[in-house]
Amino acid sequence: MSTTATTTTPSPSTPPKPKKPTWKDRFLALRNIGPLFRMIWHTSPPIVIAMIILRLIRAFLPLANLWIGKIIIDEVVKAATSNARHDLNPLWTAIAIECGLVLLGLILSRANSLLDAMLGDKFSNATSVRIMKHAATLDLVMFEDATFYDKLERARRQTWSRVGLMADVLNQIQDGITIVALIGGLAAFNPWLILLLAVALIPSFIGELKFSGESYTLAFQWTPERRKMDYYRFIGASDETAKELKIFGLSDYVIERFRTLADDFYNANIKLSKRRAIWGTVLGALTTLAYYSAYIMIILEAVGGLITLGTLTFLTGTFSRLQGTLQGMFSRFQQISEDALYLKDLFDFFEIRSNVVAPENPRPFPETITQGFQFEGVGFKYHNSDKWAIRNLSFTLHAGEKLALVGENGAGKTTLVKLLSRLYDPTEGRILLEGIDLKEYDVSELRGAIGVIFQDFVRYQMTAKENIAVGQISELDNQPEIEVSAEKSRAQEVIGRMPHKYEQMIGRRFADGVDLSGGEWQKIALARAYLRNAQLLILDEPTAALDARAEYEVFKRFAELTEGKMSVLISHRFSTVRMASRILVLEKGEQIEIGTHEELLALSGRYAELFALQAQGYR
Repeated sequence: MSTTATTTTPSPSTPPKPKKPTWKDRFLALRNIGPLFRMIWHTSPPIVIAMIILRLIRAFLPLANLWIGKIIIDEVVKAATSNARHDLNPLWTAIAIECGLVLLGLILSRANSLLDAMLGDKFSNATSVRIMKHAATLDLVMFEDATFYDKLERARRQTWSRVGLMADVLNQIQDGITIVALIGGLAAFNPWLILLLAVALIPSFIGELKFSGESYTLAFQWTPERRKMDYYRFIGASDETAKELKIFGLSDYVIERFRTLADDFYNANIKLSKRRAIWGTVLGALTTLAYYSAYIMIILEAVGGLITLGTLTFLTGTFSRLQGTLQGMFSRFQQISEDALYLKDLFDFFEIRSNVVAPENPRPFPETITQGFQFEGVGFKYHNSDKWAIRNLSFTLHAGEKLALVGENGAGKTTLVKLLSRLYDPTEGRILLEGIDLKEYDVSELRGAIGVIFQDFVRYQMTAKENIAVGQISELDNQPEIEVSAEKSRAQEVIGRMPHKYEQMIGRRFADGVDLSGGEWQKIALARAYLRNAQLLILDEPTAALDARAEYEVFKRFAELTEGKMSVLISHRFSTVRMASRILVLEKGEQIEIGTHEELLALSGRYAELFALQAQGYR
């Protein structure tokens, strides 16, 4: 029976509606600006200082330009109305000063733009690095939680846009100084104009602030859906998914999923934009009427001979500039308050703390493990799950022992390995090393003593050398060791056929890359484990893409090369499993049998049943 992928149209998504930010939330969010400034300051103190100085100078240029314009017009009027020959030197001097001020403003504006761009790039890079560093400290279990990914996504979105917030705050300070200067000039002639200006702009400010909050709510609400959109966009045009999309005819289905989400987001966004545009127009009209009311007052004073033509020009120019600057400040303030709300997402992410941490005074890690690992009533639940992934595990992995884990998919084998390497901490019970709880050792030292190759190992789009060196990245420049590890895993045969050998780019994502088969990739991955030279080596089904004979040879070689070391093997093939010193059988997360191959066959239990079933398949 076949199905057509395009027959099912996904229903519109209805994301959860978060609480709308209140006025209190907005003003409290402004507290995030201080920590942001500290981050930006540490990015580049010289650039920040230069930006502040330039803006301080620019703050006084508008008033200076308006005043020199007044002088020019008054001088022109004097020259035009004077019966005697008028001295034009003051006029030419004023024009020269105005020209100089305009050129200075142009230079400072360009310099500011350059500094903003430089600091923006540096801050974006520095913040991205900080996010990656912090993410590296967090527990693996967090990366398996969708809520955490929403926080991570919102934090990532702040890396390239938050320097704009700092520029907005500096521009706000610059405009504030400009406004104080302009108000001083305006108040000297007509203080009533200032009151008229304030009454006109306050409604517009409140309206902009209201809609900025709704914009934040919409963005917050759609974070999970936008992650889905990014995912569909990726799988719809990716080398990793191209084969299956073509074979299964999934392209139309994936496109439809993306289009549905994109249309839903567009409709929600355009609805808000329309309301914002309508109210913005109404409030903007009020501001325009206020401006022309002030304009009429000034003209009437000029017609009545109370002020000169130059003063008329100065007052209308000052009022217009004040109106534009204040409106810009109000608009920018709502943008700042909105950005500050988003900024909370960044700092909330940095507040997340790992539960798997090293103690303040860790015990010295044993140079040579002599006793081994001991599980005492260990159980583990995943986050937001009531089901036990594993339960009641009590066994010992002795020094020098090879232990095989057997069980159906979902039996808890990989979870056990992650607990052993302290990627997770037990929900109940404890794991001991040399009779001491794992939590008393330094996490990095523990993991440094363990080498793990998982079934879903990463295929890095890097050179062959780097792909092996990730197993012990400190050995990246140790070519002899990398080659020895490749020889142990038989990856040297694969690398030897490549045009650029160890410097060959692997994978098709970048230019001149060479793709590998599943079995070839696994040999590369196995080389990582050998390079690590750890006290405990764990192979979690990394040879699943190999045939039975190839896997048997790999594990046989692994057993020879790890003689005298602890190792854990996970495989569904019993020809491989029987090489282990002992075999632990798991079922639904619980330990049901443990012993040698012969002992377990003699029990005639679950292991014997599984062994017989597999043996029957080879007959």
